[in-house]
Amino acid sequence: MDAFLDIETTGLSPYMNHVTVVGLCLGDSGEVVQLVGESISSRRLLEALAQAKTIYTYNGARFDLPFLRCQLGIDLGQQFGHRDLMQDCWRRNLYGGLKAVERRLGIPRRLKEVDGREAVRLWERYQKRRDHEALRLLLDYNKEDVLNLRSLKERLRV
Repeated sequence: MDAFLDIETTGLSPYMNHVTVVGLCLGDSGEVVQLVGESISSRRLLEALAQAKTIYTYNGARFDLPFLRCQLGIDLGQQFGHRDLMQDCWRRNLYGGLKAVERRLGIPRRLKEVDGREAVRLWERYQKRRDHEALRLLLDYNKEDVLNLRSLKERLRV
């Protein structure tokens, strides 16, 4: 089974910041699993990935997997096959972040106003004010990322 993984964090450094959301789109069914805040653990993540053979990410080799290794002490790249779709995009002269590549390939995105920086702000709003609308928007953004990773893999035919 394929698994599509994307994380949200409080910043860019796995040594100074924290993972806030781990999103997974599992298999052809498109089931989305999200671990949030205190529910993020190596045990829960490995349980969610139990049937996975290959994990797909975008820039995951440099960001998502190292962050999870530092924060949770697990090396997903060692335990599963890993394919960073950013590398496949680069081989096709598709550069930029995931959203820029989606636009070039015509992959629709509903939450155009949310990006990684806004995801940090949404988590802060949720943490400081218990703003559940901010959390809902953050989770919707993460869900769209993992679902679009599956669409990107299909468009790239990898």
